[in-house]
Amino acid sequence: MKIRRYILLFVAAASFAQGTALANGISINGFVQGNFSARVTGEALPNSDGGDFLLGEERLQLELAGHNKAGNAGFLSKTDFFHDAITNTANIDLREAYGELTSRYFDFRVGRQMVTWGIGDLLFINDVFPKDWSAFFSGQPTEYLKIGSDALKFDFYPKFISIGLIVTPLFREDNLPSNNRFFLWDPFPAVSDRQTVNPDKNFKNVEVALRLYRDIGGFETSLYFSKGFWRTPSLLLDNTTTPTQISFVFPRLLTYGFSVERSVLGGVFGLESGYYDSMEDRAGTNYSIPNSQWRYLAGYKRPLWREATLGLQYYGEYMFRQGPYRTNLPAGFSVQDRLRHIMTTRLTQMLWHQTLRLSLFAFFSPSDVDYQIIPEVQYHFTDEFSATVGANVFGGKDSDTFFGQLDKNDNVYCALRYTF
Repeated sequence: MKIRRYILLFVAAASFAQGTALANGISINGFVQGNFSARVTGEALPNSDGGDFLLGEERLQLELAGHNKAGNAGFLSKTDFFHDAITNTANIDLREAYGELTSRYFDFRVGRQMVTWGIGDLLFINDVFPKDWSAFFSGQPTEYLKIGSDALKFDFYPKFISIGLIVTPLFREDNLPSNNRFFLWDPFPAVSDRQTVNPDKNFKNVEVALRLYRDIGGFETSLYFSKGFWRTPSLLLDNTTTPTQISFVFPRLLTYGFSVERSVLGGVFGLESGYYDSMEDRAGTNYSIPNSQWRYLAGYKRPLWREATLGLQYYGEYMFRQGPYRTNLPAGFSVQDRLRHIMTTRLTQMLWHQTLRLSLFAFFSPSDVDYQIIPEVQYHFTDEFSATVGANVFGGKDSDTFFGQLDKNDNVYCALRYTF
């Protein structure tokens, strides 16, 4: 009943706003969507709340946007109301909600907002903002991989360079798959006493990200810096020999990086790199804190033939101080390679006046010997109504690698969406 009252209140307020201030550019948009995903490996997950189903939901998104008559002030909100059919619960997800001021020299935005930096396609180096990997692996639309940041965003436009500054007072972690719906690698399955320790809410833990960017000789060039925390938690044991409690903690992190991108041979070529300074353990001796890393990416995308495109990427992570890391790693933990690398391919073909989209995205790691393959078909019956069918296929040599641990979670998903 509570969520129903919230929806009615939202619609009433939005309708009133649209009816009384239409001249000020207020609009209401959104969609209704059904989205289901089922595991097809035939494996039974113990204590699962969904059985063979990873996802089953009905979702309503309402988007309210507007601006003043001068066009230099506005707002946007995107609110999702959804029913989880697996647990039979109703929930609200505030995707975005911000106000903004714009001018010739600067833009200023305050509130929950999606932030995307860097040039990677589903690979992230200088995009240090929160992600929802559970949504991505279970077949939700790719837009749900991003999680909104509650932040202040400043963009300045002096003549010689553009500056982007993001200040995030409150930390948001990545949303990772849970073991009540996914088969996952767990080095300590017998330890049930577990807790998540988020950074304290104080000025010291305010996150800051900076981007400087401009065109240099035809290269779209960006420099990046961020001060914050690792988004994926690290595992801390109360006793490394006979653990009885596990704490999931988020160590401090500094990042420095750059990206360049330009047109080459009928396509777009890009490079991106970043240094991850794990400032709480630069010596690499603390097993519970990730070692400092150098991450790098090279990508190229271009048309193949009529309405077909190909994208290729090579990505690597180089671990510093691996010797001390291996020496201090407790028994039961997986040993990370000094160098981890991933190759990706994206193929997209549009057909039938762009109403039918065929796509294939594949990750493959030669170092981990694991992979994820995502074939997908999307058809637009009308401008408003579309259907999507796809799959997530996982595999790997070992059960403790990033994609290898998901080997038993191959799934097929479908979604129907009506946009208004």
